[in-house]
Amino acid sequence: MSSAQQRVLVLWAALLSAVVCLGFLPPSRLVSVLVLLMVLGLIVVLWYAASRRVKHDICLSLDDLPEATYRQPVVLVCGDLPLAWPHQSPVLTVTQGCWIRVEDHQDLEQVARQILWLRPDWERQLSVMVNVCPQKHADSGALTSRLLSLRWQISQLHKETGHGVPLVLNGQIGSAMTNDMLWQAAIPGEGVRVWRECSVPGSIAAWVTTGGTPAMQQQVLMNSLMSWFHQHVKAVFMDENPDVPVIAPAVVLWGMGPILAGSLATSAWTTWLSRHTAMQQVSGWQPVGTDSTVISPFPDFILPLLPEGRGLTPRERTWRWALGIFTLASIASLLSSGWNNHQLLQRVSFDIARYDRIPMNDFGPKADAVAVLRDDAALLDDLARNGVPIRLGLGLYQGERLRMPVLEAIRSYVPPPPKPQPKPKPVPKIVRLDSMSLFDSGKFVLKAGSTRMLVNSLVGIKAKPGWLIVVSGHTDNTGNPQLNQTLSLKRAEAVRDWMRDTGDVPESCFAVQGYGESRPVATNDTPEGRALNRRVEISLVPQANACQIPGNSKASSQDDDVSQHNGE
Repeated sequence: MSSAQQRVLVLWAALLSAVVCLGFLPPSRLVSVLVLLMVLGLIVVLWYAASRRVKHDICLSLDDLPEATYRQPVVLVCGDLPLAWPHQSPVLTVTQGCWIRVEDHQDLEQVARQILWLRPDWERQLSVMVNVCPQKHADSGALTSRLLSLRWQISQLHKETGHGVPLVLNGQIGSAMTNDMLWQAAIPGEGVRVWRECSVPGSIAAWVTTGGTPAMQQQVLMNSLMSWFHQHVKAVFMDENPDVPVIAPAVVLWGMGPILAGSLATSAWTTWLSRHTAMQQVSGWQPVGTDSTVISPFPDFILPLLPEGRGLTPRERTWRWALGIFTLASIASLLSSGWNNHQLLQRVSFDIARYDRIPMNDFGPKADAVAVLRDDAALLDDLARNGVPIRLGLGLYQGERLRMPVLEAIRSYVPPPPKPQPKPKPVPKIVRLDSMSLFDSGKFVLKAGSTRMLVNSLVGIKAKPGWLIVVSGHTDNTGNPQLNQTLSLKRAEAVRDWMRDTGDVPESCFAVQGYGESRPVATNDTPEGRALNRRVEISLVPQANACQIPGNSKASSQDDDVSQHNGE
């Protein structure tokens, strides 16, 4: 996958993360933003880790590697390798697959890492073939130690890739009994088959029958090779070990050719043959020569048995990753929407149940509960009219079925009876009399004929217990203020005396005040204003224990039969 494709995936993941966190997550906006920042940080870290793959420092030229879209089997060849190679590059591509040579001084695991760094899509098509030529080894213990090291590296490669790396074990010897290359392969489920360059594969019985004595002699030697190989090679990979898992080979090969470069006159193989056959030397056991220019052919026929790639191109892998990210975002959105709808239904259902539990005569809590229901009804009505938001959407909204229960609960509410209104406090009732209609200028004796006006104006002024009759006199600002104050008091006393004598009202029912010019009701700059200021005011004021008339019980101070102001 190219860096451009990685950037596209990062942007795609960031966009979907923003949609899920800001549009669907149930917490508050601040929590959603914090979660989004954490997800974006994780995406950046993963991107950085993927883009900063460490290229292992290996002296391995892989310029001839097939393209990234190559899907044939790729086999890492290690162990006893031919002394000559057809190319300068360790890569040999044939019709049915690709062979990559791993030298003794190179680490198999490191070479595999370098190949996967260059071709990340080759994880599933990678295999390992271990070549063992018993005629090249003088010490069986050293060979076992070397094979254990390969077993450890293959197990580590399996852990890193996460896939089982198929193992091919190849045992090869040289012999003068044959003029061309002979292979026998043990394939699980198919038994042992014979492969020759000049004939089609077949069974051992058919090959011995048609080959006669030479074929039988070759088969005896091959059987010995099989026995030695199972004991000294295959057992190393199959024995139980607490530190390294067992690696079962996918294919076991035995090969025999006329020439084997690098063979030893005395080797672990010849020692084993002498010990098990009691013969020091048999004609044909050794190859005819050890020419270092001879190239041992590879068993290309096993390549179709090994796993191939899945056939995904980098672009297809990018689309698959994008689809996977979209699937995860969709699942997260569905879960968040479902949780949001669950919370809405649970909250509204709780509000209805709480309202039903409160008695109707518990007015305060009942009013609070119905106010909450009105808020719920407004929310549900808004969702019904304006559409469901994305955080409640995706076909999971069920709030519509709660609208009618909420409205029915609200309609069942009976408001509390109105509180009794307090009676208004009585206010003084004032009767205002024109002084010039009652008195001559500067005088405080009632004029003749004023009695009728007094009777008509003061018809509503009645003495009663609990009320005080206040008589106050007022003048304009003409003249001496002290004389005006005295005049106003004398005029008030004159009106008090007339009311006392005429209505036979005890003097304790009266209060007389003279204010002179201190309380004008109009301006004194005009004749009209001065006429209004010359007045006598009579008012009833509630006062406890006032105007106690002998023989009468105390009347309520709320008596409201006093007449209004009659004007002047």
